[in-house]
Amino acid sequence: MYRIGELSALYDIKADTLRFYEKHGLLSPSSRSGSGYRLYNQDDSERLKFILRAKAVGFSLNDIADLLSIEVDKSNRACAEVKGLVDTKLEQVEAKLAELQHFATSLKSLSNTCCGGSDSAEHCSILEALESSDQHIIAKKEHHHFSHSGHKD
Repeated sequence: MYRIGELSALYDIKADTLRFYEKHGLLSPSSRSGSGYRLYNQDDSERLKFILRAKAVGFSLNDIADLLSIEVDKSNRACAEVKGLVDTKLEQVEAKLAELQHFATSLKSLSNTCCGGSDSAEHCSILEALESSDQHIIAKKEHHHFSHSGHKD
């Protein structure tokens, strides 16, 4: 049996993390000592390892709860359910990566429009692009490098 501090130390996490998982129904101590301390057994430790691994690959607490519900009833559940959860998470990650790639491209375009000089920012091409109502201003200005004075470099 592990007390909360022992189990948290075993996985290099804070005791508050275990309390958090308990609050969200992911992990409960198997019992309590006579003085009220949470006590965890080896099965609880394995469950915590499962939670931490699932979290490490990007699953949310809700996703982990779904995975755990399948885990505890494996014989009555289909592998397709687990694959469906993984595929959904993969789609979300790929969409986020595409969004981040778009951000990177837009930021690079903004950076490329600016000379980065020490002149006043009154005519800064980055600020002008961000103030513009033209949705494509970043792409249009990408090939034109303007100095802060507004003149083409």
